[in-house]
Amino acid sequence: MEGRETADGLGMAEDADSPGGAEAAEGAEDPGGVETAEGAADAEDVGATDGPGTAEGAGTAEGAGTAEGAGTAEGAGTAEGAGAAEGAAGPGGAEGVGAADGEGGGSDGGAGSGALSEAEAELAAQRAERERIERRKAEKRGPIDSGGKLSGKAADLLAAVRAVESGEKPVATVFAEPAPAPRRPAPEPVRGPRPAPAPAVPSGPAPQTVDAVRRVLAEGGAPEALAPQVAAALGEGAGTALREDPWQLLRVGGVRPEQADGFARALLGAACGPDDERRGRAMTVWLLEQAAVAGHTALDLPALTAALGRQAVPDPDAAVQGTLAEGEALVFQDALEEPGTPAVQDTGEEEQERPVRVLVGLERYALAEESLADGLARLVNSPAKEAGQVGETVAAGLSGGAAELARAVAGHGLVLHTGGEAARAEPAALLGAARAAGLRAFAACHTPDGCRRLAERLGGEPAEQGVGTVAGLLSGAEGPGRDADGALALDLLIVLDAPQLDVESAAMLVESLPDRARLMLSGDPGVLWSAGPGRVFADLLAARVCPQTASRVPDPGPLGELVSGIGIGELNQVEAPGKELVIVPVRDAAEAVHRTVQLVADSVPRALGVPADQTVVITPGHGGAAGTRALNSALKERLNPGPGRFGGFDPGDRIAYSPAPGRTVPGVVVKADADGLHLSCAGAPVVVPRERVEGSVRHGWALTAHQAVGARWPAAVVVLPGDAVQALSRPWVYTAFGRAERHLSVVHGVEQALPKAVAETPAKPRTTRLQTLLRTQDA
Repeated sequence: MEGRETADGLGMAEDADSPGGAEAAEGAEDPGGVETAEGAADAEDVGATDGPGTAEGAGTAEGAGTAEGAGTAEGAGTAEGAGAAEGAAGPGGAEGVGAADGEGGGSDGGAGSGALSEAEAELAAQRAERERIERRKAEKRGPIDSGGKLSGKAADLLAAVRAVESGEKPVATVFAEPAPAPRRPAPEPVRGPRPAPAPAVPSGPAPQTVDAVRRVLAEGGAPEALAPQVAAALGEGAGTALREDPWQLLRVGGVRPEQADGFARALLGAACGPDDERRGRAMTVWLLEQAAVAGHTALDLPALTAALGRQAVPDPDAAVQGTLAEGEALVFQDALEEPGTPAVQDTGEEEQERPVRVLVGLERYALAEESLADGLARLVNSPAKEAGQVGETVAAGLSGGAAELARAVAGHGLVLHTGGEAARAEPAALLGAARAAGLRAFAACHTPDGCRRLAERLGGEPAEQGVGTVAGLLSGAEGPGRDADGALALDLLIVLDAPQLDVESAAMLVESLPDRARLMLSGDPGVLWSAGPGRVFADLLAARVCPQTASRVPDPGPLGELVSGIGIGELNQVEAPGKELVIVPVRDAAEAVHRTVQLVADSVPRALGVPADQTVVITPGHGGAAGTRALNSALKERLNPGPGRFGGFDPGDRIAYSPAPGRTVPGVVVKADADGLHLSCAGAPVVVPRERVEGSVRHGWALTAHQAVGARWPAAVVVLPGDAVQALSRPWVYTAFGRAERHLSVVHGVEQALPKAVAETPAKPRTTRLQTLLRTQDA
């Protein structure tokens, strides 16, 4: 059939009912096809952009504040560039990669050596105190901390390490001791799987408060169903507050400025106008919230005032000043220090003015960013600076990049490590060596799948190997727990998937670490940034305030070669003799859906032996004719048809569960009853209450790249419909293609837009303050 090629290498047959002959006209798909937020609880919809765009975008069709844009998945695509790619090089066309035919030790150790008996007495006293604290902790919590069963010389070493944490001066640093004889580390207690209810939602507002809000909403013609959300956002006296300032309705997620204006007109009548001070303040806060959804922690003042002008605020400067005066936002003046700019010279005459940028941000993100900078400075400055053979205790059994990483961690409180999937072997080796040496070490990943992959490198289960998720560590559900001072009982924390840390979670992690603990952040700088505001890992790499180690271990095979090239802006042809890569050109969204279902349900299982439940489908957005909703509907019909009695779900459905904004856990529906929807997520049972199902559970055969980041599958099918052109960027393609372990199929309908995006479209910038704050701390 002219214009179409099938993946013969996977045995795809031309079905009689295959959509054919339809030309993909520009604009045929919904322009908002790569679409939009349905609610704040959605992992992709909240802050899931590749990067926020500029402040011009806040409140416009291109930015965070659009009717469709407030929380889009990596940007909204338009229906451009549809059609099959024939003859394009690499994955950019039918003749690309694997085309349709299937080819396609101690530092100064003498500290205290002259007073050995005193040292033994001090260690004995420290052990006695530690045992008392541990007994008290055991009574409260039960689990035994890693290292709790050590004895003899290893116990002395552990006591010395913990003395550092308590603020006492140890006889010598832990790294200054000779390497102890290898011992099997005490395993973390294994917790049996128990049904885990969804995270508790704070108790709702008082019924009388909700009733008062409902009356005001009805009077203004707004949906009364918004009453609980408005009452929760405005607190006690919400009804009175809403009547006095109708634009406070914008504090509820999903409410648009034009809707709030209509509500205000209904309540205020002739007194309502665009120059109302209340409207100006509410619009300012709303734009800052939309910017945070798009990844910014603050906005440049000129950009903010320009966005206010587009929202028909007649005096944007006065609106910003009013917002600042009411304490609803904060203003900052950060010095501009561009690379290569000579330092300002003190001439002894008039003080020279330094260029500054004026930023405005919401308090919660401003405080999180400042707290993070302070905590990182504490870690950077806390360890001893002595040189020598520091780190040999941990590095003794390591080699190559892992030994280099161990020595860096031994001498510095903060270390950054970069590399791809294969590079995870280095922090895994460091974790194992540190735990074997008696250190309280723990590794935190972004997803349960990341935990599984890391633990497999260590030869055990995650809990046994000191591996968990960032969310689990912060909540106390995973990890060693906290000491008497409330700090994490750790000497070394390794965080993988570090690019997924937003400013708030990063600040919480750093604040939880005790003094003189070591923090190692490891990740692939090429993947999409965090779903929440900030770009912590990228800012730290750019600020250069701590040692950085780049892994030299490449990702193997044709897929590793392909993804590595994408990381540097090149979409290369690679040899794929084992059908590791197949390109499936399509001409329109309907054909894209048809081919995707065919690949997942038939071709990949038959040709490669990868079952459908081990294949993930990745597409740029939730909406549109080939978004996650359309794909999941088609895949459910083929793979697990059913009536969807419980909110559209049936037992056996693959789902994507979002326990919190920006976090997605794949799973399977087990059953549904009066308690809610029962899921199995990463082997753990989860119960989602009935009222939370709609906002936190989606079907999960098809995901967006932000939902899939941090996890990998044996096979991945990446769907690129014609209306997704504007959503494509180098980080998006790098992330999506990198989710495949053994096989990648690309359902390709964007023609030359794919190689163009890889070569020319980097991550969109995010406005943050962390680099400036870190350099100020380092000065």
